[in-house]
Order: sequence, then C-alpha cells, then structure tokens
Amino acid sequence: MYYSAGNYEAFAHPKKPEGMEKKSAYIIGTGLAALTTASYLVRDAQLDGKNIHVFEKGSLPGGALDGAFIAGEGYVMRGGREMDNHFEVMWDVFRDVPSIMDPSHSMLDEYYWLNKEDPNYSLCRATRSRGRDAHTDGKFGLSDKACMEILKLYLATDEECYDKRISDFFDDEVFNSNFWMYWRTMFAFENWHSALEMKRYIHRFIHHIGGLPDFSALRFTRYNQYESMVLPLMTYLKDHGVQFHFNTKVDDVTFKIGGGNGPERQRTGTGEDEILLAEAKNGMFPRNPASTQVRKVADKFIYTPEDGKQRTIQLTDDDMVFITNGGCVENTTEGSQDKAAGFDDTIHPGNGWDMWRRIAAVDPSFGHPDKFIYDPQQTKWMSATVTTLDDRIPPYIEKICHRDPFSGHTVTGGIVTVEDSNWLMSWTVNRQQQFRKQPKNEISVWVYGLFPDKPGNYVRKPMQKCTGKEICEEWLYHLGVPTDQIETLAGEAANTVPVMMPFIDAFFMPRTAGDRPDVVPDGAVNFAFIGQFAETPRDTIFTTEYSMRTAMEAVYTLCDVDRGVPEVWNSEYDIRDMMNAATKLRDGKPVTDMDVNPLVRAGMKAAFKVANKTYLGHMTKVFGLQEE
Repeated sequence: MYYSAGNYEAFAHPKKPEGMEKKSAYIIGTGLAALTTASYLVRDAQLDGKNIHVFEKGSLPGGALDGAFIAGEGYVMRGGREMDNHFEVMWDVFRDVPSIMDPSHSMLDEYYWLNKEDPNYSLCRATRSRGRDAHTDGKFGLSDKACMEILKLYLATDEECYDKRISDFFDDEVFNSNFWMYWRTMFAFENWHSALEMKRYIHRFIHHIGGLPDFSALRFTRYNQYESMVLPLMTYLKDHGVQFHFNTKVDDVTFKIGGGNGPERQRTGTGEDEILLAEAKNGMFPRNPASTQVRKVADKFIYTPEDGKQRTIQLTDDDMVFITNGGCVENTTEGSQDKAAGFDDTIHPGNGWDMWRRIAAVDPSFGHPDKFIYDPQQTKWMSATVTTLDDRIPPYIEKICHRDPFSGHTVTGGIVTVEDSNWLMSWTVNRQQQFRKQPKNEISVWVYGLFPDKPGNYVRKPMQKCTGKEICEEWLYHLGVPTDQIETLAGEAANTVPVMMPFIDAFFMPRTAGDRPDVVPDGAVNFAFIGQFAETPRDTIFTTEYSMRTAMEAVYTLCDVDRGVPEVWNSEYDIRDMMNAATKLRDGKPVTDMDVNPLVRAGMKAAFKVANKTYLGHMTKVFGLQEE
C-alpha cells in the first residue's frame, strides 16, 4: 500500500489482484468503515460479493450513522456529520455508488450539485441572552499570548503530545476566546482531551481556519446520514452480492502469533492472556527469518447468530478479517418525550470494547482499549432530536437563523451555540425535511450538550436526568420563547427523543503511540483493524473520512491492490494556507503588530526586510502577515 496525490491515480481503476478467487472476507460491524471495506473489496480488489460476509449485532446497518422513525418514540438521530471538499477517500467511494434517488448518477454527483446550488454558511453562529444577542461576528478574539500557545502546539512533535491534555498547552487565554467556543462545539473537544488529537486537527484543517466562524468550509448531505450515506452503500453492496448477517454478534477472533522455527502462540483463554502479553513485551515470540516481523495470523472467527448457537469458522491465510474495534456509540441509552436517557457511570463498555479487550490481550500491537474508556464522565455527551409538530415553534427558529426552515435549503448552516447555556448547548436545523418520508409541516432539530451533568438554566436539572420534553423546554428557553408558553409548546408542539452516549468522545482521550493499533499491524497476514480506533497517519478521528480511509488502507494492503491511496490533503505543507491561518487567527491583524518580546519583534522585522527583497515578501503581503 502506498500514498499518492493528484488525479492521475484518482481516476484510474486497478487491475484485479492475483489470487482473489481463493479469498474470502469477514467484516465485523456495519459502520461506515465496514461498508467502505466491503465496497473496496468489490470495486478495486474485485472479490466476488458472495465471498464477503458482513456481521452486525443489531438489526440495522450504519453504526453511528443513524436516522430513523421509531414507532412510539418519534424521529431520532444520534449525531450528524460535517464534510469538506478534501475528504479524498469519501469522494473516491461515492463516485461509483449510484444515488438511491436517481441511479443514473452517482452519490458524489448528487452531493456536488447540491452543495454548488445550495452552498453552506451560517448567518448566526452563536446566541446569548435567550436569543436576543444572535451573531456571527467572525472574530476569534485571541490575544497574542493565546496565538503563541496555539503556535506552540502546532509546532510540537507528536512525542511532546503523548498522553498530554489540551490544558497542558492552553490556558484561559485560549479557553475564554471565541476561537475555543467555535472549535470545541464544532468538533466536541473538551479541555481535558488529547493534545495530540488537537494538534492533528489544526494541521488537518488549517485550510479551513478562516471558515470556522461561519461554517463556509463545510458541506452537508440532503437527508440524514443514514439515508444519505448508509442506504446507497447498502444498495450498492447488495446489488454486488455481499452477504449481510444481522442480529449476529461476533464474540471473538483468535490469533496464531509466531514464525520461523519456534513454537506458535495462541490465546486459548483468559488465563493465558496475561502470560502471552508479557511474553510479547519481552520479545519472546520467534520471528520469521525472512523478515524482522512476528508472523500474526487470524486463526478462528467466533460468532453467535440469531438462534443463539455459537459457531466457529476456521480461518486460513486467504480468509481476511476486518475488525471494527471499539465503538463510539456503544452503550447508548435512549429516552423519549416522557423518559430520561439517564447515565450510569459504572457502565461496562459494550460488545465492541469487550471484543477489542480480548484481542488486545494477545499482542501489544493490537492496541490498548482501556486508554479510551476508563472514565465515561470524560467521554460522554448527550444529544436529542426535537421534531416540531405544528407552526408555533418554527418562527423562533427563523428569527435566529434568518432563513425559512421549510425552504428545503440550508437553514442554520451548522450548529448554533448557546454561549451562556449551562449545558453548553448547540443546535442545528439541516435541510428539511431530514427524512424523506417525513411530513412537510415538520422540522427535525438536532440538539446537543457538552455538559450534560450540569443543571440547566431553565429546567434546573442535569440534561442526563431530563425527559425529552424537559430538554425541549430548555432549548425553547434559549430560543427566546416566552416563559409562560414554554411548557405548552414543549408538550404539544414538539416531540423530543434524548440520547446519552457514554463513549462518544472516547477517541479524544489522551494517548500515546500504540494505543490505537495500526490498520494492518506489523506482521499481520490476513487481518486489519478499521474505524475510529485504528491508527492511520495524519488524518483526524470523528470524521467520515477517517473511517473510510482506514477501510481503503486495509483492503489495499491485504489484497495488494496496485493503486495509490490518496494522501490526506496536504494543506499543512502549503505555505499559503499557513500564512492565511496565521492572519485569520489574529482577526486579520498582521503578525508584525504582535505583542511579543522586543528581541523577537526585532528578529521578525529583520526577517521580513530580507523576505521583501524576494517573492516571499509579496506572498506575506497578499496573505496579510505584513501590511502592504
């Protein structure tokens, strides 16, 4: 597997790899990483669909990409996804997936046309004082000291960020700024999250710094993520004969690890796990004389279908296993209009985590799941889906977002953050209707709170203890609905379904090298890790692109597909983007005006004096680093 850039390889289709007739694939999960894995196996590895088996413990595909009408509860979406124009792998997949609206064109065509005709941008990024102070001022409000703190993190090595928190690099100079309000609510970062992940995000999206205040950098789908992303992929895969096994729980994958002339080791039970792990750390596994890597082979695939009778598949080197390890929406609890979603801080992580723990005990290169899930208090937040049922609430939405929510076009253009909300509430109304079969007089609103354990401003209860109706009351309060109407409207004019996600931010927890397994660990023969808890260089988790990239890398590596994986968009190496970001972070002020040490200021002026004799000086003026 290798990386490439440019459209020479982007437009090419590879030859069929050798030996595919002998191969089979077993994919765990039906999240976006798993479905993308299947699509690359079909399209580029050219594996017969009947030899691809996808296992899902639930009754529906999609993982975190959900969106459904649940009888007796109402419409619910646990989250939403923001995309940009440089999700290279995502667009590579969807260019060949037919639209479910019109199969004569692709999902990429549909998405491209939509966002050209209806570009995204926000007219109100934040509110205060119950909606009276609704604004998008476009200012980050960063002091020079805060800018230097961000620069320090940007220039730090990965090693300097291992197991460090964002608060180890930033203080209140950053945390009290508009920049942090925009950033944390857009990406769901907390102060105590990983400095390494924060650094990656700044590098990955440096070309979008200027678009943060008004979301002009973003693209969105027409409908909810399930109907817009999952259903087209499912239709494509089923048309190619891919075999789906729903209500089927994968219990375990066992491995043989060894090589050369020495004995092979295999995890056979809990008692041997610790011994095996200790031996691996001490380098006791024999190595293959032909390489420096320990040979690692997935040996057995153990699962329990709907009938409850556990089964085992004996694997060969030609049986590929793609493992979705962990899961950000495991242990989700759902409430209703009259029931709270709740939260249990003693919760035991669910199936995806249990399986990863068993697998990780085999070999240190399989990651360390407990680095991410040891404290759900640090990884949780809540969302709720509010469905308006008549014409009483929409005028309050329109007053804030300055757009007709029934237009079918962009409404809020991204989240609206309530700056003075105790829950740090944000809400968004995407293009309506969000569900293809939803009545035309209804609006789906997605609400989320980063601090669900704090009392609300109106309800005076923690969000996690609130019913759907009470969450709606808190939202209506911040919209500016008169207090004597709030309870009536929340009960009669809306239906709200709350969702608690204890591990939704697990991938943001501080980590070090090796805590997430490589997509294909060193020495792996027939297996790969995919999804948000697999490690691929430079890209950022909590994006659709990350899941899909791990899938592409996994398939291309195990199947030896002779085509480049598109590298992560290289804006972090583009001096134009870096200069532009530096100016935008200072709200357009040239860096020559920075309040810094006099010696540093003198050095900067001397550097610009030299630069001004070259084309570099022209560039610094074009992008605002110094005045014309």
